[in-house]
Amino acid sequence: MASAPQKPSLPLFYKDMVPLNKEAHTSWSTRQTDKVTWLADHHAIPLTVEEFPSAQRFYPIVFSAGSEPIPLALMGMNEGVNVFVDADGSVPNPVYMPAYARRYPFILAKLTPDAEELSLCFDPTSNLVGEFDDGTPLFENNEPSESCMATLKFCEQFEIAGGKTANFMNEIRKHELLIDGELSVQIDDSSGPFVYRGFQMIDENKLRDVRGDVLRSWNQSGLLPLIYAHLFSLELVRDVFGRQVQQGKAPQPQPAQV
Repeated sequence: MASAPQKPSLPLFYKDMVPLNKEAHTSWSTRQTDKVTWLADHHAIPLTVEEFPSAQRFYPIVFSAGSEPIPLALMGMNEGVNVFVDADGSVPNPVYMPAYARRYPFILAKLTPDAEELSLCFDPTSNLVGEFDDGTPLFENNEPSESCMATLKFCEQFEIAGGKTANFMNEIRKHELLIDGELSVQIDDSSGPFVYRGFQMIDENKLRDVRGDVLRSWNQSGLLPLIYAHLFSLELVRDVFGRQVQQGKAPQPQPAQV
């Protein structure tokens, strides 16, 4: 763990990434916060499929554009707008918080492109990890603390969920269920409609044409309920946009990109 991970491009939220090292960070601690400042300016947050049942109660779930799409929770309908998190990072109302956001500032990452193992890393710019008098130690008696091990376990569970998510995406891509998405929101007669594109969604017409034996296997494996969680969640687009209007964050009445 002597060298820093390769970082030509960093994951969402992360401004830097440093491997946790008991020699270098033996006196370091983590600090708790109720302000998710790293989330305030982001509207599309990665999700794992295990989170669909909880997330679909609060946000639309869509899939990113491109050949390797991932699920996204739309916490706002426009770039830089999060209607669930205030500018200072406060979360005024109870809401499901995606695991991707909850693991920050920690992450499992390869220290080199050809590394086989993942190492626990953190973002040193977060102000949540450092030499704090009031923090929770990362190491005790020169060994990872209980808190550190709990963080590692959470990140490991996230990676496992990521593998399940990849399998889900491979299956719906195999059956060519994804199409370019378009969502239209009409708040009143005086403006709009506001049209959102730049993402993917499951085509209900294609879903109806899937063979019965495939649908039965999806139902038995739990994949089919996940598909419907995505489809049902799209009804929340109007609700999320309405929050933007209430918060004075509505876009100008012209087509916009998700």
